[in-house]
Amino acid sequence: MREAAVNVDEKLAVDKFEVDEGNPHIVLREEPDPAAFDKLVLCCPAGLYRRDEEGSPSFDCAGCLECGTCRLLCGDALLEKWEFPQGGMGVSYRYG
Repeated sequence: MREAAVNVDEKLAVDKFEVDEGNPHIVLREEPDPAAFDKLVLCCPAGLYRRDEEGSPSFDCAGCLECGTCRLLCGDALLEKWEFPQGGMGVSYRYG
C-alpha cells in the first residue's frame, strides 16, 4: 500500500489571504493565560501563535485559516475577540 505524502506548506502557499489591517478578526487579551497560549503554539494549524527566543508570546492573525481552533481550545482565557473576517477578507482556499 502506498503512503500519501502531503506537504502542508505547499498546500497553504496556494491559498489567498486578504488581511483587514484596520480590523483584525482575532484580538488577544492584554495578558493572555500562558498555558492557553502554549496550547495554541502546539495546535494552531497555521502556526500563528509563537514564542520568541526569550519566551515572549507573539501572534499575527494574517495567515489565519479561520478554523476556530483557538476559539475552541482557549476561548476567554486567551481571546478578547474572535469573529469571522468581514466579507471579502480572510482566507480563500485555492486548491483541494
